[in-house]
Amino acid sequence: MSTSKKVKTIPAIKPIFTDVKSTEIRKRRVAAYARVSTDEDDQLNSYEAQVDYYENYIKGHDDWEFVKIFSDEGITGTSTKHRDGFKAMIEVAMRGDIDLIVTKSVSRFARNTVDSLTAIRKLKEKGVEVYFEKENIWTFDSKGEVLITIMSSLAQDESRNISENTTWGVRKSFQDGKAQIPFSKFLGYDKGEDGSFVINPEQAKTVQLIYKLYLEGLSCHSIKKELTARKIPTPTGKEQWNIQTVKSILTNEKYKGDALLQKHFTVDFLEKKMKKNEGEIPQYYVEGHHEPIIDPATFELVQHEMERRKQSKYRYSGVSIFSSKIKCGECGCWYGKKVWHSNESRRKVVYQCNNKYKGDVKCRTPYVTEDEIKNVFVKALNLLLSEKDELIANAKAISSLLCEDKDLLERKNNLSEELNRVTKAIESSVYENARVSMIQEEYRLRYQSLVEQFSRINKEYEAVDSQITDRKVRKEIIEQFIHDIESQELINSFDEELWTGLVDFVTVYDKDDIRVTFKDGTEIRG
Repeated sequence: MSTSKKVKTIPAIKPIFTDVKSTEIRKRRVAAYARVSTDEDDQLNSYEAQVDYYENYIKGHDDWEFVKIFSDEGITGTSTKHRDGFKAMIEVAMRGDIDLIVTKSVSRFARNTVDSLTAIRKLKEKGVEVYFEKENIWTFDSKGEVLITIMSSLAQDESRNISENTTWGVRKSFQDGKAQIPFSKFLGYDKGEDGSFVINPEQAKTVQLIYKLYLEGLSCHSIKKELTARKIPTPTGKEQWNIQTVKSILTNEKYKGDALLQKHFTVDFLEKKMKKNEGEIPQYYVEGHHEPIIDPATFELVQHEMERRKQSKYRYSGVSIFSSKIKCGECGCWYGKKVWHSNESRRKVVYQCNNKYKGDVKCRTPYVTEDEIKNVFVKALNLLLSEKDELIANAKAISSLLCEDKDLLERKNNLSEELNRVTKAIESSVYENARVSMIQEEYRLRYQSLVEQFSRINKEYEAVDSQITDRKVRKEIIEQFIHDIESQELINSFDEELWTGLVDFVTVYDKDDIRVTFKDGTEIRG
């Protein structure tokens, strides 16, 4: 027996917002969202035009009430993470103060499909509609979400293509040996008409001062304080220097005229996250890329000194010209500066072994005053200068014998050729695997073998290169030492410049046994 079905209609009691004008008495509260992707002038003009257009557009509807124009200038569209204007708009809408959001297009709203759909669904649940003018999409329309998904995916794919094309262009310029730096934040160079590096004379003086102070014995911390005290502006124009900025200047190869390209790379085109390149993608080193501010020999001296300070088992201090220059003859630790009696009448500054009161066994070496060290230096230097001719002849012989690097240079060139050969083999292997069907286990074993071969050769290459650098540094130290004493006469009083330029360190064994070791290796008891 069949029964007739009864269908009860439950009428809609919540109005659906569309492009049809509302007949309700209460006006729809409408906001607009505008965004430009770059900070170029023409884009900023476009931004201003968007703001002006949407304000007039909203106010032109009798049944709309203008709320506000939310905007983001110069912000990437691939993520909503750093878009303050966008986030503020969503917050106001979720508070119930907006009924409708008008924006130019899906790509202006978000180029990330997930972000776009998440925001739209969140707004929809709160009864807030979004209108995309270019695509004529209303999110409360039955086809709205399907169209939004399609358009957002297309926009995201467009962003990926733009990112990949930009990345390809940057990496191609790296392959061609073209360096790119943020000149406005890079101390010492201005951007030339053709994008070249042009030395900024005033800023270059600051760079040279930093290298000079470091080689005189100051630490990065002390240099930071000195630059701040002299009111020299930082690379970004600030008054306060920090240690990391000083260290960065001291280790950047661009100051000696070379350029290491692709130090960092973008991991994810959506988040724009940058990562330090630790071998994931190729790097390119260009020698003689531009005019140097620091001559290569001085640059290598600084790197050598940095490594020496780092490898020392005792903490380096560069507070004064005597810091980390006076060594304990018993334990090998540096002498540190101590102030005895703080009041002026009995105040005394001395240097003593930093390990003197550490552990069970105390060092028996005595403390010394600055005047005692100064007197020892004057006496030792005059003894050195009394046999100047013989000393210079010996120094030149040592330089010629120990600093010759012809065989090492030849070995370095051979290793460089081997590295290029293996690199091409790796690239060829990856290219072939991407385009030809291969047994992946065989490919993996072949690839791993090539990578291991590259690592082995590269390790030897770096060792040889390090030996060459050490010999160049040693040669530079000896040549500078010879240059400094060739025209030097006997001295009657302490000279700070001679101390920092000629002395490697001083060793204290006893009050009557203090020895000065000069930078050529000569040791004289003062």
